[in-house]
Amino acid sequence: MIDIPSGLPAELVPLSWLLGVWEGSGIVDYEVDGERRSAEFGQRISFSHDGMPFLNYSSYAWLLGDQAPPADESGADAVVRLASAGLGDAEQTRPLVSELGYWSLARPRGAGDPGPGMLPATEDSAFTTAEQVETLRNASGGFDISASLVHPTGVSELYLGSVNGPRIDLATDHVMRAAGSKDYASASRMYGLVEGHLLWAWDMSALGQELRTHASARLAKRD
Repeated sequence: MIDIPSGLPAELVPLSWLLGVWEGSGIVDYEVDGERRSAEFGQRISFSHDGMPFLNYSSYAWLLGDQAPPADESGADAVVRLASAGLGDAEQTRPLVSELGYWSLARPRGAGDPGPGMLPATEDSAFTTAEQVETLRNASGGFDISASLVHPTGVSELYLGSVNGPRIDLATDHVMRAAGSKDYASASRMYGLVEGHLLWAWDMSALGQELRTHASARLAKRD
């Protein structure tokens, strides 16, 4: 059962199962120029809200130890092994990556929304009740969503996708790279709530390659 916090904007109810701090471990496994590059990592993800109709997102990951996983171990098997082993502060070695962003239902913005810039809304929001939010359901019975993510390495991503119950599927609609950043063309991500854990998988097209498996993790809720 998913608890819905009091004061949560109606538009965020379909995404409410993401709220909180999640921590766990995962595996990155990507082939570059015919060489398999693998590593185990710890991760902490936070989803929060400040009364506005979007989720604030942050993610921080660090490498675990100095050893790559066994060559014959799949990413899914590694995630299960790491989750079973637990995660302690002593295992945090060096920073890996971080991300910041915003997640929300994807809909046209109108007079009931602030912006552009600092301009305030001129009308009340049209989506303040469950009944009003229900009108946003898509043909598959879920809700269209968008997620904008920023990396400190000069990459910004806009994802479009859908949330249907405790599952989210996203694919990049646009990737912007700063001069000097590494080649990164597109990506898709999946998030799911399974037996109280947040599971995610990230496929990536980068360094001149087609879309392929990149990383995955299993996280437990901390608060």
